[in-house]
Amino acid sequence: MIRIQQIEKSYGNNTVLKGVTLELLENKIYGLVGENGSGKTTLFECVKNLTKYKGHIQLDNTIHIGYLPTSIYFYPNMKAREYIEFCMSARKVSIRENHITEINKIFELPLEQCAVNYSTGMKKKLAFMALLLQKNNFFLLDEPFNGLDLASCLIFKHILLSLINKQKNTILLSSHIISSLTDISDSIFHLSDGVIKKTYTSENFDIIEKEITHSTLNSKLACIDEILIQ
Repeated sequence: MIRIQQIEKSYGNNTVLKGVTLELLENKIYGLVGENGSGKTTLFECVKNLTKYKGHIQLDNTIHIGYLPTSIYFYPNMKAREYIEFCMSARKVSIRENHITEINKIFELPLEQCAVNYSTGMKKKLAFMALLLQKNNFFLLDEPFNGLDLASCLIFKHILLSLINKQKNTILLSSHIISSLTDISDSIFHLSDGVIKKTYTSENFDIIEKEITHSTLNSKLACIDEILIQ
């Protein structure tokens, strides 16, 4: 189990997270939804220990975190294959070229090209491929479907489900497309105003979009009508 307890994070006078608490179990996929600026990326960075925060995150020494950020940085002139080997070496995973080749049958990436020249979707595939080869067992995926075409989205979802069904993994992913989360998640957390407002399970996924967007969307639609009618 992964325990995230009372996480607080501020940037100056702006408090982004105000006491986020989550419990994440093995063999589960968890979704995280919230408006832009609600703190989804900040929460991921806290869990990955990329920023200072208040609170406590309990991870035992068997947990290896694979983090896929929204924007991925690649060194200039570094070939895709070199990036993969760099990531594997950083985790002290033995590099087997035949394994890399086998995994790349899924992603079909030109590994001898410089990663910085890849399209957005190709960069996302490359980074995710490296996470798989690192043998992580806790995946933090921030908007993983952004920049992917329909076929790639379906492949990503199938991989995530396979990770849960065949191995002891935990996955926490965010998306602004609610349907992409309801397709594969066991539970979905709604992050708003720095706290988890509600946790949805598969039994009530059908009301997520209505509940989350109702008040905000209605006020904006009314504003649009008022402006355009003038």
